[in-house]
Amino acid sequence: MLRIVFACFKLFLFSVLVLFVTLTQPLVLLVTRGRLSYVIPRFWHWSVCRIFGLVIDVRGDVYRDGQVMFMANHISYLDIPVLGNVLSASFVAKQDVEGWALFGFLSKLQQTVFISRDRAAAKDVQRQLDARLSKGQDLIIFPEGTSTDGRDVRDFKSSLFSLVVKSTVSDLRVQPVTVQVMEADGVPVRRDSDQALLDIYAWHIDMDTDLGVHLWRFAQTKGARLTVTFHPPMRAAEYSDRKAMAQACQKSVKGGLV
Repeated sequence: MLRIVFACFKLFLFSVLVLFVTLTQPLVLLVTRGRLSYVIPRFWHWSVCRIFGLVIDVRGDVYRDGQVMFMANHISYLDIPVLGNVLSASFVAKQDVEGWALFGFLSKLQQTVFISRDRAAAKDVQRQLDARLSKGQDLIIFPEGTSTDGRDVRDFKSSLFSLVVKSTVSDLRVQPVTVQVMEADGVPVRRDSDQALLDIYAWHIDMDTDLGVHLWRFAQTKGARLTVTFHPPMRAAEYSDRKAMAQACQKSVKGGLV
């Protein structure tokens, strides 16, 4: 019963936070879409992590000497506040996320780039991403194309790396990022842990649980501890083959799983 009371309180705080962001961030975006436009989103992500008990241990160094695309594995929708708490960057998401209730609107306030997977739209997608990067915005991409159970890293979609190889942005870097669940609801996560323990945080393709139901269940827990590992960045100019770059990046991310 106590857990339910705490969960209700967390969701109340979350609702207040949503109201604050929806009233303030649109005004900020009217004035600027530069670095200052990430102040409120960073506060949002930090607050979500505090409310729901997401503790983040950062390993490695974030590349800050130029434009960068962060390529991370994807375990849950909770990866968004986790990475958004660490990085001042916009996410790249599939187009149908734009139509999600509430979360689609919040994604727009974060200046998310919604892209189509249709090959016919490839040139338009390229222009969108290059325009963002040229304006000084860094980007976060989940190149697995879906969320996974957290035990392994799927092959990266090489089509996304064609956007990197063909980019017109000068000296663009790609930085592999590994997100790993280390503890869920106060219990350490190990290689032989039951999937049910991982699924306290993970929300992935093999689950039939609605997002709202999963969030409610997660709110009743003590939260999760994660590590976010930043691997050495890769220079886009050194790769002419999108598949080779996708494989090299995937190998770095997978190697970060302890």
